[in-house]
Amino acid sequence: MSAGEVAAATGVLEGRVVLVSGAAGGLGAAAAQAAAEAGATVILLGRKPAKLERLYDRLAKVGPEPLIYPLDLVGATPEDYATLAQRIQEELGRLDGVLHCAADFPGLTPLELSDPAVLARVLHVNLTARAWLSQACLPLLRQREDAALVFVVDDLARVGAAYWGGYGAAQHAQRGLLASLHGETAAGPVRVSALQPGPMRTALRARAYTHQEDREAVDASRYAGACITLLSAAGASHRGEVWSAPPQSA
Repeated sequence: MSAGEVAAATGVLEGRVVLVSGAAGGLGAAAAQAAAEAGATVILLGRKPAKLERLYDRLAKVGPEPLIYPLDLVGATPEDYATLAQRIQEELGRLDGVLHCAADFPGLTPLELSDPAVLARVLHVNLTARAWLSQACLPLLRQREDAALVFVVDDLARVGAAYWGGYGAAQHAQRGLLASLHGETAAGPVRVSALQPGPMRTALRARAYTHQEDREAVDASRYAGACITLLSAAGASHRGEVWSAPPQSA
């Protein structure tokens, strides 16, 4: 059993409150369910209420009652994130972890042909929105003795190639954001780290690869345990790192 499987199999998040952005997506949904199973109260952040409600029903059966917070990162302002943090403080009184799973990728396109509005949206969702959400949640995270700020990132060797455009640029910029945040929080209770999963069968990846040519991809749930490891106290060993975790056994 891998470290991720051990983390997910025990109550390592018992009593903790964890916010998952992009909770309706592949890895976001799988990680949210694993967090609930590990004992966490999960805040489901996403832009599709119907999907969040279905996920809510599943999580309520395996762990503490989750919360739904519909928010479209494309149009959300810094004030919206501040309101979110305030509501978490008022309703739950604590925040122990943030898992950034929300992402936007419109498909492989030459920069010359990219719609400027789409390019700006991709850069925003994959970089600026993550920074704003982190900024709003840091004061709450700092109130805990052990808290985690976890980014799910992509493989730079792959997305730094031709046609990845704003998505690839945002992934490179995220590494700088991670390094900066780690430097600012290294002496405190907030652990900053990142998970770089291998190829996963998700809607986002399907925009770049056909099912026939993407035989290496695995179900996103096989990386859920790694998310729990980074959110739990066990994630201290990966503080400041980009962890290329192996998938759990099927």
